[in-house]
Amino acid sequence: MPNAASLTGRQILIMATDGFEQSELEVPLKQLEDAGADVSIASLRTDDIRGWDGSDWGDKVAVDHLIKDVDVEEYDALVLPGGQINPDLLRVEDAAIDLIRAFAKAGKPIAAVCHAPWLLIEAGLAEGRRMTGYKSIRTDIGNAGARLLDEAVVVDRGIITSRCPDDLDAFCAAIVEAVVDSRVAT
Repeated sequence: MPNAASLTGRQILIMATDGFEQSELEVPLKQLEDAGADVSIASLRTDDIRGWDGSDWGDKVAVDHLIKDVDVEEYDALVLPGGQINPDLLRVEDAAIDLIRAFAKAGKPIAAVCHAPWLLIEAGLAEGRRMTGYKSIRTDIGNAGARLLDEAVVVDRGIITSRCPDDLDAFCAAIVEAVVDSRVAT
């Protein structure tokens, strides 16, 4: 991981709802904060959301913003945790898909792990890209027109994807690198 000051002054948004994979929200949150970023959570409602941890409900996480109220200009990157429940609930919400598209249109990094590439597919961002994801959604990724790779992390034109919790260190490092690179480019 880059030094603790590499993301100082940078704002990262994590978008999630109930059923996010506990580690896929908590590990990026901690590693990005450790790298100096200010990290906010956006969801469908303002009360706490609850993760999924193993085979049962996990811990609650405080929500900072409603998805529909987020101003993309205030953030440097978007992180999408997986889990089966979380992205499946979000991909039918217009505000969530609109937010992902707005980050893409602004040229800001978008990072999706595990089942979260479903959100990228729904937003129309998969076709023609190299991507990875959890093994149960790989057919979906391919059917959406992406070139599927079985790697810990795949970065293609601002989209960062990873397969599972085992890949979180590589996933977080790729997010940090993408945000640092975007700082250099601006």
